[in-house]
Amino acid sequence: MSPLLQRLGGDFLPTFLGGMLVNFEVAFLALVVGLIVGMPLALARASTSTAAIRGAATVIGLMRAAPTFVVMFFLLNVIPRDVIALSGVMTVALSLVPYSAAYAADAGVEALQQWRRGSHVGALLFLPNMTRAFFVVVMSSGAAAAIGVTEGISVILRQSELLTSLAGRLVLFAIGVAMFGIPLQLGFAFIRWVQRALASHMTRRQASPS
Repeated sequence: MSPLLQRLGGDFLPTFLGGMLVNFEVAFLALVVGLIVGMPLALARASTSTAAIRGAATVIGLMRAAPTFVVMFFLLNVIPRDVIALSGVMTVALSLVPYSAAYAADAGVEALQQWRRGSHVGALLFLPNMTRAFFVVVMSSGAAAAIGVTEGISVILRQSELLTSLAGRLVLFAIGVAMFGIPLQLGFAFIRWVQRALASHMTRRQASPS
């Protein structure tokens, strides 16, 4: 049996699938906290107060520009462990909150504007937009490998270190890409279908006589 087949045998698949669940857990936590932070900013940007609009826009811009690894470094090294003891999963999730919160704020503003114009169906586009953000955060959650969290990418990296053949490592990486890529691409395809369906419904309503 080849070294690659030996690596793929045994507990590789259960361990890898367990790691993928960690990726999804990280993304879920990041999105929930991002919604909690982002929606008040969306309300502020959609308000009539110039100060609130400018303040929210500044905060959103800073969050959008915050690198994940910088935020992760801050959480790991600046916040005292005896004050707040964060798990590895929560650390990675919080490091992705600036992106998810900025995305939620941008999508929330658009949804509020659609709602106020009377386009309630258009406002529902907020849901597929946030689902898209969730899948993007799933892909970004591989940053957890940098701090030793056992997620899908770290499982692949550990197994690849046990292979001496470059070809075997490339095949292993390709398997990992496929196992992540197929469900994510199916998710993106579903989002596009929902967006097209909602857009088609909006077009029909606008074309129908009042």
